[in-house]
Amino acid sequence: MLQTVRLRTPSQDTVLVAQRLAYDTLLPQYGIPFSEEPVDLEQIFGRIAPRILEIGSGMGETTAEIARQHPEKDFVAIEVHAPGIGSLLDRIGKQTLTNLRIIPHDAKLVLQQMFADASLDGVHIFFPDPWPKARHHKRRLIQPDFVSLLCDRLKPGGYLHAATDWEDYAIHILQVLSSEKRLANTATDYAVRPAYRPLTKFEQRGVKLGHTIRDIIFTRIA
Repeated sequence: MLQTVRLRTPSQDTVLVAQRLAYDTLLPQYGIPFSEEPVDLEQIFGRIAPRILEIGSGMGETTAEIARQHPEKDFVAIEVHAPGIGSLLDRIGKQTLTNLRIIPHDAKLVLQQMFADASLDGVHIFFPDPWPKARHHKRRLIQPDFVSLLCDRLKPGGYLHAATDWEDYAIHILQVLSSEKRLANTATDYAVRPAYRPLTKFEQRGVKLGHTIRDIIFTRIA
């Protein structure tokens, strides 16, 4: 039997090299090492500003664009996928995004150890893994205990913004957030996509295929 071999194009090789180079050279500058002590963001960014945490920044397209459009805010991304970390670091370096840092570690541990209560003005969770099979639903990131932890770290008035293109997961997220007494929905159910969240190429392809993108935005009320 003949084996099909998928060859990378020169442009793909260039991207991979850029990711590796960015990971090796920029992580010391823009990365925040995991610590069991609360991180001092005022010292890291050199100022006091609204602080937004993104959990699961993927390849960093949205993360970098939001940071670029909002230089008045400081952003911290959490990601464990090495190519994604390299891709985001590459974007940070090319765009000189001084208001964006990345923590390459597990999100739950980072939240438990590195952020104090009421230290965040917002949390972004865009397109988390939907784990579509029923037997895998327990692996979904957004669960009651995790949302409770997020509420601890959010300031009163801070917001939690999730987005997904999986209807079943959207329903699950809406139910979980609605059951947290310290959160209030900003919409009747799903919110209109706010201007600060740009449409990615991935989303644009999905929309053309008829996929519905659902934004879910809650605020901490107490």
